[in-house]
Amino acid sequence: MVLIVASNPTLSVIWAKYLERQGHAVTLVHSQEAAVAYMTEHSVDVIVLDIMLTDGAAMAVADYASYRRPSAAIVFVTRATFFSDGSVFNHFPNAAAFVEEKTPPGDLAAIVAYHGRAC
Repeated sequence: MVLIVASNPTLSVIWAKYLERQGHAVTLVHSQEAAVAYMTEHSVDVIVLDIMLTDGAAMAVADYASYRRPSAAIVFVTRATFFSDGSVFNHFPNAAAFVEEKTPPGDLAAIVAYHGRAC
């Protein structure tokens, strides 16, 4: 199961559709509240997380995932230089990757497949 938590609805739908075509089960949410609610009830293998989340805080989502779903790999996506030094890997033990928002959907799908566990 892949959980996408992203602010950009157009881009996140493209990611979701691409991942679904690759055989992944995908849930798409656009806020911290929705992400936490989903993880409270459901298991997640990979989280694709927009680090610049506009409705809530991405760091709160990652922190909750680290506590509630520690085996879920988090793929951080950014359109800024925030955490460009790689320090995100020091703060979140389940951080698996850090990619730019403009990463091609096929590359993102390969990263998800690599870090996923039977999703």
